[in-house]
Amino acid sequence: MRLLLLMFAFCLTLPAHAELRYTLQPRQIADDVWLLEGSTDNFDKANGGNIVNTGFIVTDAGVVVIDSGPSRRYGEAMRAAIASVTDRPVIKLLLTHHHPDHVLGNQAFTDVPIAALAGTTELLREQGNAMAENMYRLVGDWMRGTEVVLPTETLAPGTLEIGGRALRLLALRGHTGADLAILDERSGVLFAGDILFYQRALTTPNSPGLDVWLEDLDTLEALPWKRLVAGHGPVADDAAPFLQMRDYLGWLDGLLREAANGGADMNEVIQSPIPERFAGISLTRYELIRSVSHLYPRYEAMALQRVDE
Repeated sequence: MRLLLLMFAFCLTLPAHAELRYTLQPRQIADDVWLLEGSTDNFDKANGGNIVNTGFIVTDAGVVVIDSGPSRRYGEAMRAAIASVTDRPVIKLLLTHHHPDHVLGNQAFTDVPIAALAGTTELLREQGNAMAENMYRLVGDWMRGTEVVLPTETLAPGTLEIGGRALRLLALRGHTGADLAILDERSGVLFAGDILFYQRALTTPNSPGLDVWLEDLDTLEALPWKRLVAGHGPVADDAAPFLQMRDYLGWLDGLLREAANGGADMNEVIQSPIPERFAGISLTRYELIRSVSHLYPRYEAMALQRVDE
């Protein structure tokens, strides 16, 4: 009887674990270019942290993967998704930046070079464990077995020739200080990483400044792209993501600058009204609160002159 009870208890717990499965459906967005599109929601136990856009490009030599997702489990699901559309081997993983939703699936790719900008590797070395711990708190058992894996190869800006494909690599700074964007020159698909958010409010924890971010947008928009893949949000075939990003960044910069010049405290700023034109963008209030905490002290420092100078 005791054994039967134990078996019954095990059966009751099994479905909860079985449900922790990412349903990743690769979508072809250009010739040999595939997207795995995440939610525009926040991290949650309901989505397992799958709020990110990842992708892969099938070349003559094998598959180049762009970002590995938020957990070991996601990375493994991504490998299975890739295998469902091509029998060519994965040959390289490119990381756009160090934030956890983009890199904590690296464990599933330790059999290939994991490549990133030098600054991304350093930031992941400094912040990776703390970010992983936070992800465990946010999404729980989805993170089981996930550990930080650092890049094994350093990228430089320029053109990466691989498997008959030319991938233009751009080193940018606006989101984290070390941000990689990738233009597949054959298809015109631009993987912009988190320099570009679309229909989802941008995050600012490591941004060196909104002015730097705006300059990066100019750099990307000037490229000969045909299709845009933001780090978060739907694919676009026109400049709407750039327009939305510039509008939002300009509003945020103006809000913080005016508040600092007027001597407003942080609590007042986070309660500022959000313009109606941003009402349809996911998580605007949540990310405004976070951006004020990240950025407002700099604006205050610029607005307040020291009395001893």
